Amino acid sequence: MSELIRVPDIGSGEGEVIELFVKVGDRIEVEQSLLTLESDKASMEIPAPKAGVIKSLAVKLGDRLKEGDDLLELEVDEESAEQSEPVAADAAVAEKPASTPAPAAKTAATPSVAEVAAENLIEEIHVPDIGSSGKARVIELMVAVGDQITEEQSLLTLESDKASMEIPSPVSGEVVEVLVRLDAEIGTGDLILKVKVAQAATTGAASTEQAAPVEVPDIPKPTAAVSVAPVTAPSPEKRKVTAVHAGPAVRKLARELGVDLGLVASSGPHKRLLKEDVHAYVQTALSKQSNGSVEQGSGIPPIPEVDFARFGEIEEVAMTRLQQIGALNLNRSWLNVPHVTQFESADMTELEAFRVSQKTVAEKAGVKLTLLPFLLKACAHLLKEMPDFNSSLAPSGKALIRKKYVHLGFAVDTPDGLLVPVIRDVDQKSLLQLSAEAAELADKARNKKLSAEQMQGACFTISSLGHIGGTGFTPIVNAPEVAILGVSRATMQPVWNGANFDPRLMLPLSLSYDHRVINGAAAAHFTRRLSELLAEIRSLLL
Repeated sequence: MSELIRVPDIGSGEGEVIELFVKVGDRIEVEQSLLTLESDKASMEIPAPKAGVIKSLAVKLGDRLKEGDDLLELEVDEESAEQSEPVAADAAVAEKPASTPAPAAKTAATPSVAEVAAENLIEEIHVPDIGSSGKARVIELMVAVGDQITEEQSLLTLESDKASMEIPSPVSGEVVEVLVRLDAEIGTGDLILKVKVAQAATTGAASTEQAAPVEVPDIPKPTAAVSVAPVTAPSPEKRKVTAVHAGPAVRKLARELGVDLGLVASSGPHKRLLKEDVHAYVQTALSKQSNGSVEQGSGIPPIPEVDFARFGEIEEVAMTRLQQIGALNLNRSWLNVPHVTQFESADMTELEAFRVSQKTVAEKAGVKLTLLPFLLKACAHLLKEMPDFNSSLAPSGKALIRKKYVHLGFAVDTPDGLLVPVIRDVDQKSLLQLSAEAAELADKARNKKLSAEQMQGACFTISSLGHIGGTGFTPIVNAPEVAILGVSRATMQPVWNGANFDPRLMLPLSLSYDHRVINGAAAAHFTRRLSELLAEIRSLLL
C-alpha cells in the first residue's frame, strides 16, 4: 500500500533541507532519519513514521519545508500499515502553546526599582520547554562570565539524538555566572546562567505589577537523559574551536570516529559541516599515516632533507612494500610504547646435550630439532604462569585484556624484509610438532607464501639472531603485544661454581617490554624463570 509521508510538526516557520539520508528504492525502518531541516535557531532530523520502500522523493537539497509539506511516497509494509494508527499517534507532536511562561521566579510580581537595585539586578536564565521529559547534551557554550548579551542572542547549543537547538536569551545584560558545562545534560527548567540585567530594561519592567511571560521560540523536543554541574564557561579560544556548524548525524559520526569537528573544513551551505567532510578528513589523516608522515603538532620535528648528491655519487633504491609496512609498524610501536629491556644469560649446557642426543629421533620424525622449539615451549609455559605477559592494554588504557590462548610469533629474516609467522596453541604441542610447524612457516615466509591469517593473533614474539651472532640487542615490542624476547648467539664461558670455573654454554637473552603493563621486577622475574627453565628443561614436565 502506497502512502504519502509529510513533514510533521516542526513548530512555527520553516526549515531548509541540508541533508538527505535516503533515495528512491531504499528500504527504511520506523524512526529512521530521512533528512535534516535547518532553521535560524535549530537543526532537526525528520524520522520515518512507518517502514517500507521509498517509491518517490518530493524534496531535494536546498528546498524550504514547513509542516504538512510532501516528503516522499512510501510503499508501506503490511505490518507497518496495520499499526499505522498507533505509530501515527506515537509520532505525533503535542500541540505547542503560543507562548511558554517563564519559570515561577520570573512570573512573580516584579519588585520596585529600589528593590531590584538592592538585589544587584540579577536575573536567572532557565532552560525553556524542550519537551515534557526530554533532556539534551550541551555541545556548545557561546557566552562566558563578563560577556554582554542582548535579548534573543544564542547562549548555548543543545543536542539530542534527533535534533540540535540553540537556546536564546530572554533578556539583555552582563553574564555574571555560568552554571552549565560542555557535555552536561540538562532539561526544561534547569538553571543555565545568571545575568545582571540592563538598567533600562529593569526599570521598565518595574513599572508593571507583573512580568509578562517570556516568549519561547518553537524548538524540536529532544530525548536523552542528564545531570548539571555548575562550572565556569570555557575561554573564548575554546569556544571558537567548538562553535562548529553541524547537524546531529554529523556530530554522532565524528564522535564514533574520534574526530574533532573544529579541525574539519566545511563544504556545505552556510559553512555547514557534512558527513562527506568528516570522511574526507579521516581519509587524509590515514593517508598521512600510511606514508609514514607525522601529523603536524605532534611535537616530533621532521628529519631535515639532505641533498646527498652534493657529496658524491648516490643511488636511490626503492624499499619493498614489505619493508615499508615493517618500517611504519616499528615506528608506530616505538613512538607509542615506553620500552625497557631486561638482560639475562641462560645456562643451556644440559639443554644442548639433550638436543644433540635427540637428533636421531628428530630425523626419524622428518624434522630438525633446533633451539627454537625449546624457546617456544619455555615461553608458552611462562605466559601461563605470568598472565600479564600474555595480555594487551585495553584501548581505554585502564584495563588489561588477558588472553586464554597461547599463540607465539617468531621473526624470520627474508630477502624482502622481516616477517613474523605465528604458531597457535604452542602450549598444547610437542617439541617435534613445533619443529615441523616452525620449519614449514619459515619456508613459506621466505617463498612469499604466508597468508595474512598466519601472521596474526600472536601473544608474544621471539626474535633470534643466534645464527648470525652478537652478544645482545634491544628488540622493539610488536604492539599490541606487551613483550618480545631477543636471543643472541650462545657462547662457551667460564662460570664459577664456588670452587673453580666450569666451561658452560651461555645463551644471551634480551626481554623488551611495555612499561605501562610490565614493571621492572616482573620483567626480571620472567627472565630469571626463563633462564631456570632452559637450564633444566625437564622441569616443564612437573
